Amino acid sequence: MAEEAGFAPPARVAQLSPFHSPAPTLAPSPFNPSQIQPSRALPFVGAPLDAPPSGSAGPAARIPATGRAEGDDPHTILPQPPAGKVAIGMSARFGEKEGLIPRGLIWRVFADRPEASGAYPLVAEAADPAPVFFLSPGGYVVHVAYGLASVARRIVVGEESRREQLVVPAGAVTLHSDVADKPLPAEKVTYDLFEGSFLQGRASSRPYYRGATPGDLIILPAGDYYVVSTYGDGNAVIQADLAVAPGKVTDATLHHRAGEVTLRLVKMAGGEPLLETQWSIGTPGGDSVKESINAEPTFVLAEGEYTAVARFEGKTYSKVFNVESGENGSVEVRVGEQVTPDALDTQDGSGD
Repeated sequence: MAEEAGFAPPARVAQLSPFHSPAPTLAPSPFNPSQIQPSRALPFVGAPLDAPPSGSAGPAARIPATGRAEGDDPHTILPQPPAGKVAIGMSARFGEKEGLIPRGLIWRVFADRPEASGAYPLVAEAADPAPVFFLSPGGYVVHVAYGLASVARRIVVGEESRREQLVVPAGAVTLHSDVADKPLPAEKVTYDLFEGSFLQGRASSRPYYRGATPGDLIILPAGDYYVVSTYGDGNAVIQADLAVAPGKVTDATLHHRAGEVTLRLVKMAGGEPLLETQWSIGTPGGDSVKESINAEPTFVLAEGEYTAVARFEGKTYSKVFNVESGENGSVEVRVGEQVTPDALDTQDGSGD
């Protein structure tokens, strides 16, 4: 006898739950669509990720064969349990019609009644894909986690050994970002994932997963998510919706329109930058984007028009400049010179 349980896992299981924390404050930016590759087979956890070539597309594939037909149970014969125990063979699959999950599962079995302290006693645990637990007759809650996806089932163990199979509807996503079709370095980009849809306005305000980097394989419960891609520490932030399907990996590339800008306050063109300069960057609408105290700070900015303001020895100097996507360059503000709007002195660059 088994039933899906409305079970709140004890504290030691909570560490496997999604990371929740207050949402980061993100600078406003226009929505840029992502390039999402068709879902492909979800590989074994820990196995090398065989990503398709950039820009390639192909039909969705199932998880690599495990040597058994989809409908087969991995426990052909259950072992003889010790006296007074019953053998319970566990396994999990991605869906009712999906393949078995062959690796990366964490199983925990708890008594279904709490102790006086309120904690549910941990009876057994395993990291095998299809473990066999020897249990005394009674009630239990079986909890299985795969990445950030998990399910729990309440079971009642009688006098006879048997098999139990759980469905863990999990998929995965790998993320990448580029500027002007040039991949961005992994150390310059981070991703936060939220449940829901950014485009449809039905999204969680708390990140479900925070701080992912390009190329990470992130295993998630199947469903709709939106990802926030942050390039650098300025206002180069974009969002995109994506879907996670059971047993599949979704590859998504987000296209930033931004450039890197280095600011310099000088006494003459091409001169040495003045130390201890206070910088601030603002938009035409008066919004502050970034501040720094540095002789030669570098910022990543979304394309558009900005004003650089330099404060040095009690005086203020400013200059209007433009950022174009995929172009990196410098802005020189000269001391004692009337500054007029000017374009960013650029050189081609990918953000490397």
